[in-house]
Amino acid sequence: MNLLFSRYLQQLQNLLKDIEINEKEVILTTAKKIANTLADDGLLYVFGCGHSHMLAEEVFYRAGGLVPIYPVLIEDLMLHRGGARSSDFEKDPDFAFTFLKDIHFTEKDLLIVASTSGRNPVPIDVSLYAKNKGTHVVGITSIYYKEQQSSRHSTGSHLSEVVDTVIHNHIPVGDALIQFDNESIGVGPGSSVTGIAIMNSLIVEATNQLLQLGVNPPIFRSGNVDGGAEHNEALLAKYQPLIDKL
Repeated sequence: MNLLFSRYLQQLQNLLKDIEINEKEVILTTAKKIANTLADDGLLYVFGCGHSHMLAEEVFYRAGGLVPIYPVLIEDLMLHRGGARSSDFEKDPDFAFTFLKDIHFTEKDLLIVASTSGRNPVPIDVSLYAKNKGTHVVGITSIYYKEQQSSRHSTGSHLSEVVDTVIHNHIPVGDALIQFDNESIGVGPGSSVTGIAIMNSLIVEATNQLLQLGVNPPIFRSGNVDGGAEHNEALLAKYQPLIDKL
């Protein structure tokens, strides 16, 4: 029996192995930049539209996660306000400037922008705005889109062409890992799994780098484990003035 779920899980494993092998150096370099950012009292900002916003939520206020993470969560770009609506806003060449004035990027910070296609205006405009503030910008994106799909940004650039550092998530164009031969049907997206794996890989390695720098990493503990809430209270007291969503 041809079990498609088994094939899908195997495809995910193949993607994660590709990332482990081919993105090793850039993940290690980026993790070191994150560690240096946090050691110097900067913040790690994370932004994405549509499903990509989950990468910001995954590492924010997370048991076993670093504390100084600022998720840039714009509700009009998230699915609960309307899926098609959020997609329209992401493609709007003016929309990013309606919220960027409220985000205080500095040269001490680092920003990760997630967009698998990397072709829509908002992720690109957020990246350019942050770079103009002196913030180092990392893009998690699929290089394959740049090779096969034109940009929708006024500059003609893709996300991978405007950020300082690119982490390739190795997702095929269309983000469907299982194709049916009899019809043009593709299912089984992979970008959320690979994106979240990349984010947590960065957090793990950044934590290791902080320890090597002699810095005690600010890590949340689970509030569902005895003593966790008390541990977290001290961290919240320090970081809530800097991160309004905590």
